Amino acid sequence: MSRYDTETARTALLAQADHVAAWLSGLDETDWAAPSVLPGWTVTVLAGHVTGVLRSVPDLLARPAKDRPLPLAEHFPPDAAAPDGAEREEEAAAWAGTPPPALLAELRGARARVAGAAIPRPPATVTVRRGAAAVADVLLSRVWELVVHDDLGRSVPGRRPPRLDPVAVRLAVRGFADLLTAHAPGRSVELRVPPYAAVQCIAGPRHTRGTPPAVIETDALTWLRLAAGRVTWADAVAAGTVRASGQRTDLGLYLPVLS
Repeated sequence: MSRYDTETARTALLAQADHVAAWLSGLDETDWAAPSVLPGWTVTVLAGHVTGVLRSVPDLLARPAKDRPLPLAEHFPPDAAAPDGAEREEEAAAWAGTPPPALLAELRGARARVAGAAIPRPPATVTVRRGAAAVADVLLSRVWELVVHDDLGRSVPGRRPPRLDPVAVRLAVRGFADLLTAHAPGRSVELRVPPYAAVQCIAGPRHTRGTPPAVIETDALTWLRLAAGRVTWADAVAAGTVRASGQRTDLGLYLPVLS
């Protein structure tokens, strides 16, 4: 079963959706039409993608599964393929001509449907592309989507970025840290993302007490961007937003954890 709480994840998802909607409502037409930091997508298309993330939730909750849920890492394996160019172009075409007021209405309507959707009875398991999944893990993956799409804020640099809900950030940081430990199991390196997570990973000498032989520390936003491939390990180290000491502390071999 999931280590995450279903209602906590849903509440965080709704809170982050509110922050995104509030931010989008302050944009002007020029902002909506501007290219986003994701190649080939405008801010409108990126906002449409976020809306689609929310719209998918009630449909998934309506597909209860009888099988035992797969672990989170099996739904997000390290060799998972990123969406191909055709998928991205299709999504861009679906949203590109949507007027901003209509898109905002779609987003808010999707948010309302997530809030009102019934959670399948215990064990609260649904069917997704790779098999059975715990509802809490499905909701966590949608929290990831909304949090890492602070891409919206980076696409309109003259404006303050969307607020990040602290519970959504905590869940996203811990979830990505859990994926890292599943993809690179071991106890030779400790990753610290204060105040949200401290995990051990990567095979090698194991410590039993005191300071581990290798320590990596970074802030929550940097970790989210590293985990989702928004910034490279080398660039984060060069910028000083990652501090690493000891051997085996090049996480670039294991990042991003989410394609």
